[in-house]
Amino acid sequence: MFAAIGRGQHRQLHAQPWVLDDPFALPFVGPAWPGIYAALSQAFGEPIIREAIGFICGRSRYAEDRLAPGAFTQYVILGAGLDSFAWRRPDLLGSLRVFEMDHPASQAWKRERIEVLALPASDRHVFTPVDFETATLRDGLDAVGFDWSQLTLYSCLGVFGYLTVDAIEATLRTVASGAAGSQIVASYAVTQPFLDDNGEKFRDIIMRLAADSGEEIKTFLSPTEIEAVFEGCSLQVADHLSRDDLYHRYFAGRPDALTPYTVERLITATVPA
Repeated sequence: MFAAIGRGQHRQLHAQPWVLDDPFALPFVGPAWPGIYAALSQAFGEPIIREAIGFICGRSRYAEDRLAPGAFTQYVILGAGLDSFAWRRPDLLGSLRVFEMDHPASQAWKRERIEVLALPASDRHVFTPVDFETATLRDGLDAVGFDWSQLTLYSCLGVFGYLTVDAIEATLRTVASGAAGSQIVASYAVTQPFLDDNGEKFRDIIMRLAADSGEEIKTFLSPTEIEAVFEGCSLQVADHLSRDDLYHRYFAGRPDALTPYTVERLITATVPA
């Protein structure tokens, strides 16, 4: 809900051109969104929540930009949450099968919202409920007709921080077993030396909120460490963005001076030949 509210509020609070235009985000959350946003604003304050919204929009834009050349025939969104790609980008759905993977309870709630909003269904858009306590990434994809021989882009945004390093490595090894040329885009939570003051404040608050909700943030990695994890799982790092890199790609010159936070970074890796 936090991520969806951030994408939706970007359209309402910030100047065009939007980094990401998501008109479905707030309807997905439903009428509770103003109260949730008010509580988040009180917890984080400005400009911290503003920078978090910047990164949330920037990370989705970055992942989806990897699809633009048309090199992939499958798109797997890990921890999809309230992502609305399949409805925002019908132009890509014709040549792309989209697999949304999430916890069964979370995905069931989202599918109820889809019915309430009367959003169209497509056989190119596949829901993949997986409880990783009892099943693997491969199990979940095999169950819904995923083709391991096809070039695939995996998106894993806002997920790694909640996983152990062992669980991250298991995910990456499964990705690495797929077709050569496939890629994974992921965000990861950085260690303290790479945070600015706002980043440290956000980290302290979100760790407390996450622990209180039963979803503890487990893993922080340095840029060197995350590259070693990817390479140790037989993936080749293709792109690795700091906050400044992300800013110059999507935020430079904006009239509202919006910028992403330093709490997470983005990395892309390829399955080598």
